Amino acid sequence: MTNSLSRLIAGHPLEGAELHRIAARKDRRGSFAEIFQEHWGSCIAPVQWSFVRSEPEVLRGMHLHLRHDEYFCCLEGKVFLGLRDLRGTSPTRDQCSLYELHGEDPAALTFPRGILHGWFFPERSLHIQAVSEAYCDYGGDDNWGCHWADPELEIPWPQTHAILSDSAANFPTLQGLRASLSDATGS
Repeated sequence: MTNSLSRLIAGHPLEGAELHRIAARKDRRGSFAEIFQEHWGSCIAPVQWSFVRSEPEVLRGMHLHLRHDEYFCCLEGKVFLGLRDLRGTSPTRDQCSLYELHGEDPAALTFPRGILHGWFFPERSLHIQAVSEAYCDYGGDDNWGCHWADPELEIPWPQTHAILSDSAANFPTLQGLRASLSDATGS
């Protein structure tokens, strides 16, 4: 099981990003696991939960939100989660992380707004995610993006190609994202 442990595999832990181990209680009927606890003291107060199925070789992201925090948990399959801290006042600004999560070893990753994020699924997977602002409230005005393969991200993805949405395929470079953010926020 050593190769199926959910863990940070590259980069540095980012300020405010936390990996929470999920312990399942098992008996002859199956298992029960609590996937979120308010007492974790994580950055997120969820208002919307979603479950997402992804086919092999799919990459979702890279996305950036300035108003909401996120929660991610792989239930089946395997996923690589790439993060890069774009928060101007963060002690981990411009550092990156790459996590590997497995449905066989459930763990939840929570992270605050201002962290660029994307997930790559090397195999068919099912995950749940939560956000602290509902999609109907943020929609397109807080759904920024950057192309996942930009070398400036410094995320050591395990793949060289991925299946993307049309919008993600046309995301700008990290430099282009920073310029758009500067224009939009005046900073």
